[in-house]
Amino acid sequence: MSPGTDTEGAEERLGARVRELRRERGLTLVQLAEATGLSHPFLSQVERGLANFSLPSLRRIAVALETSPVELMAAAEAVAGGEAPPRVEVRRASDADDAVSDFAQDRAVALARGARPFLPMAIECARTEPGEVFTHAEDEWVTVVSGELHLELDGEEQVLAVGDAAYYVGGVAHRWWASSGTAQLITVKQQVAH
Repeated sequence: MSPGTDTEGAEERLGARVRELRRERGLTLVQLAEATGLSHPFLSQVERGLANFSLPSLRRIAVALETSPVELMAAAEAVAGGEAPPRVEVRRASDADDAVSDFAQDRAVALARGARPFLPMAIECARTEPGEVFTHAEDEWVTVVSGELHLELDGEEQVLAVGDAAYYVGGVAHRWWASSGTAQLITVKQQVAH
């Protein structure tokens, strides 16, 4: 959690966000359990903020809800006292403890916290082979800041160099991988209303 955030109640906010996304996606708890391989009672506890769970479990829930662990964790954060997020938020590169691995097999850091209309993320992709294909309801924008990135959008591959960007609407199947070495990118994803 970021400095100045309210860690008290984070599990409840995370659970509420999971429940909200599940309902937006038209899933029952039983259907979410089937999609994640997690038990129905466990997911019920997650939604009520009563369960402690691992990053792999969080990732399974996120993928089934067409989102990411980073986004769920960012939604779980709130400013101390329940106030609105600050008008200005500065994130330092030294805030590396915020990194979450296993975001679509990559390392990712949320660059803004709390209830925001969009979520910017810094992502480090070291995979040189295509991975899972993802589809989510929200629009997304991606730009490459170092390296070279292969970006597949609805089955059509693009190669993006430093400074190149792509925008795609919700529902577009996508995945990415580095040409060689590591590609660093910034993504900005529209947040669904909380």
